[in-house]
Amino acid sequence: MFKRVLSSLVALAAVTAGSLLAAAPAHAVAFQTTASALNIRSEPYLSAAVVKVLSGPTSVDVDCQKQGDSVTVPGRAATTWWAHLPAHGGYATVGYINTTATKLPGVPDCPADPPPPAGDVTLADVQAMFGTRIANPSLVQTGLPLLNQAMRDASINTPRRKAAFLATLVHESRLEYDIREIGDTRVYGGRGYIQLTGDFNYGPAGRYFGIDLLGTPELARSLQWSAPIARWYWTVARNINPFADQLNMGKVNAAIGYPAGAEDGRRCDSFKNAIRVLTGSVPGGIICTRSKALSGDTSKLTRTQFDALTKVGGGLG
Repeated sequence: MFKRVLSSLVALAAVTAGSLLAAAPAHAVAFQTTASALNIRSEPYLSAAVVKVLSGPTSVDVDCQKQGDSVTVPGRAATTWWAHLPAHGGYATVGYINTTATKLPGVPDCPADPPPPAGDVTLADVQAMFGTRIANPSLVQTGLPLLNQAMRDASINTPRRKAAFLATLVHESRLEYDIREIGDTRVYGGRGYIQLTGDFNYGPAGRYFGIDLLGTPELARSLQWSAPIARWYWTVARNINPFADQLNMGKVNAAIGYPAGAEDGRRCDSFKNAIRVLTGSVPGGIICTRSKALSGDTSKLTRTQFDALTKVGGGLG
């Protein structure tokens, strides 16, 4: 009797152990986080949705790592690597993981992403959205491959996000990558898809990409850098995707940085046209106006200051 009970217990232990082993992610390596509230994001980009805020410091299993947005943590070198945490369903920047390296040792790169489920935006798409605002179709066509890549990199991958981004750019630059703001003779005047303006933007954008935008501001309207800089502003200088998700063009326009007025309505109309082309209808609940706190020119605010006005965020990374 005792032997039969002992055998059953041993068998049960083996089954339990086997189940635990099966549940553990393949090739997972244990690390310690260093933040008390760490954002776990759906993709390795600061603009990606926060799927949870992980309390800590705590131990986590990492099964692979992936390059994305650069993150700089005080006392650490900047890193573009993000750890995939399978138990938490997303990515955490390596900047808040207890390692001296910018890339985790002993962890493989994540497999390449499959092609995006939605197709790239075409010239026909933007012409249907914006009509005569597309004044130079051949120039728009030339820039679209890199603009689509920037949209993928920024997780601008839903109709709402695409509509908000494209509606913004068509008013900023007519979707022409090399445009210079007419009559603006300032050294750091508006350039490129998103009309990058001011040394307070040229400097940080240049540092982010490792190029000297302060010394060579014309790079901001080059084919190589115009689209990436638009992505940088949309996701790093500001965090605009969540506003698009909320159909809040008032906040999108405030994030771009100009005083409230008739232009807000024009951009909101372009947003409605874009989302109609992308989905076949215009959803209810679109917000075209701004709160009083966002009615002024917010262009010189830091991201932290702007987020404080809109209460975006809640964790690190």
